[in-house]
Amino acid sequence: MKTSRRHFLQSSAFGAVGMSFLPRTVLFSQKSTGKLPRQSPESQGVDSAGIRAFLKATKASGLEWHSFMLVRHGNVVAEGWWNPFKPDFKHTLYSLSKSFTSTAIGFLVQEGKLSVNDPVLRFFPEEAPQNPSDNLKAMTIKHLLTMNTGQSTDTIPVMRANMDKNWVKLFLEQPVEHVPSTFFVYNTGATYMLGAIVTKVTGQLLEDYLKPRLFDPLGISDYDWEKSPQGLNTAGYGLRVTTEDIAKFGQFYLQKGQWQGKQLLAAEWVAEATSKQTTSREGDNDWSQGYGYQFWRCKPGFYRGDGAYGQFCMVMPEYGAVLAMTCESFDLQKSMNVAYETLLPALKKAVLPENPSEWQALKSEIAQLALPVAKGSKTSVLHAKYSDKVFKIEPNPFNITRLGLGLFDDAGVIRVAQNNETGFHKIGFGWEEWKSSKVPVKNYFVTNPNPMPSKIAATGTWLNENTLQVHCKFIDAIHGDKLTFVFEGDKVTVSMLNSISENSKNNPDKREKLIGTM
Repeated sequence: MKTSRRHFLQSSAFGAVGMSFLPRTVLFSQKSTGKLPRQSPESQGVDSAGIRAFLKATKASGLEWHSFMLVRHGNVVAEGWWNPFKPDFKHTLYSLSKSFTSTAIGFLVQEGKLSVNDPVLRFFPEEAPQNPSDNLKAMTIKHLLTMNTGQSTDTIPVMRANMDKNWVKLFLEQPVEHVPSTFFVYNTGATYMLGAIVTKVTGQLLEDYLKPRLFDPLGISDYDWEKSPQGLNTAGYGLRVTTEDIAKFGQFYLQKGQWQGKQLLAAEWVAEATSKQTTSREGDNDWSQGYGYQFWRCKPGFYRGDGAYGQFCMVMPEYGAVLAMTCESFDLQKSMNVAYETLLPALKKAVLPENPSEWQALKSEIAQLALPVAKGSKTSVLHAKYSDKVFKIEPNPFNITRLGLGLFDDAGVIRVAQNNETGFHKIGFGWEEWKSSKVPVKNYFVTNPNPMPSKIAATGTWLNENTLQVHCKFIDAIHGDKLTFVFEGDKVTVSMLNSISENSKNNPDKREKLIGTM
């Protein structure tokens, strides 16, 4: 999409004369519930029809959306979750976690505990190479923040491939081929180092340091953050919070570090962190607009934190708005374009007359949001034959030794036993509708399960009389798995297809089928 900043300002009617003008910034008074206040779209100068156009465009995009929340002048004007995702579910942020990590560095700078110009080696004398290169000696905290460490490639793959080694030491051992500040490369290992610096300086985990300074004041609770083998927060990924928490974080930045009338983080830091500090990537897209301190600049002129597969916190100061979106998208530019082309024109400078019919239509459409489910048949003549039976599974990498199914009129359940356990682990599913677990459940069909288990929602259907497909969605962890059971006599084969492999061309699912005998 080739659209200028001027076009966005014109299309959103920012030059138009309206009935009454909205303030550019509102420092709202947060309710005692810890939730952002809710108002009608039109009361905040947002056209409900534009939000409906956004929903229509999400459906037409062919991408998978999980949630969105649009905040205008501190008020939520629209929010929605695609079933089975829910408002109270945490969502994996991937690299959107980086923006939270840079915020911690901002607090440390504010408290006088470090400077962005401090050399990285100053904090890790014991982990440093015996003869560090001049480029490594020159690397500063600012280089970590701006992805200008001088390293040619992301360092996190090496770190994750060596789970038994010290990740800080591994990072410092990697070649620094370029003079720091002369070479931009997106480097999640650099963000890990920022988190490690927080712990080195404070003696606290990154998440514990942020708790009284950011999470508690904003009412962000029940979060979790993945840890490295050394017990440090992964910093560059792995934080899980709700959609509203993402929106509150964006509102905090929109308010230049203020919350409930208190200046928590210096406005100067917010401006510095979110402005273009370095050139980024080549091209004409949202990754070529420059990079700040773990924030990306956007083509329309604002900024965002973003994470893989479409976890977005877009902060739009000129519009007085914040947009939070969570997805499993395999075309992030397309995801952003959908928002730009529909929501930005809906943000008007003036208060709009209330439009009850349009707002009610919007509410109705939001209430019906859901991920699609496969539909074949809810029943099979094989229900009675295989329900509550147990299959002995041939040796496999997942150590699954027994497997069974409960096939009932109203729902089904997969029963899994590993390593000759006497009992079964259970994954429930609905017939052509989503059924969610109440507690996190491990994925038993992988060799290296995510260290942070997720709630699972699942739906099942019979593709034909002897083929049952169960689609599992890991609703705290974004991705999913399709399990296909093929029954022949006293045999069952189970094939697996993860959502990344299903939607991408270069990540084939290499898991072998399970084979079992009743």
